[in-house]
Amino acid sequence: MVGLFSRAPKDPQKKKNIQKLKEIRNLVKEKKYNEALKSGKEYLRKVPHNHDVLFIMGGIFYVQNKYDAALSYFDKALEIATYDVAVLLLKAYSHQKLGENKRAIQCCDKIREIDPKNKSVSELMKQLDS
Repeated sequence: MVGLFSRAPKDPQKKKNIQKLKEIRNLVKEKKYNEALKSGKEYLRKVPHNHDVLFIMGGIFYVQNKYDAALSYFDKALEIATYDVAVLLLKAYSHQKLGENKRAIQCCDKIREIDPKNKSVSELMKQLDS
């Protein structure tokens, strides 16, 4: 019986998953993006709703100028953490790079609701308005 104070069942893969996440982050730091993408995809097959890995994958695709691919990962990450400003900002930049200014502005508006003093959004909005 699962009650208010009971413990959730332990994840038998938790230790391996934490190690895999560290590996992915290290690959990104070393700019080994293709290896990081491979590891990330493998990880997401086992743990499809890991916000950090979804964000990292989207970030890698963003750096590689693959904005459509980046957006798919950012959208999945936002399903988990709707108010993640970092994800919303990279999503806005991706839309801007694709010439989808209306969608970029929608992301910026959402960020402004969450963090009205966000400087990056102000700068992006200036670019979008010009």
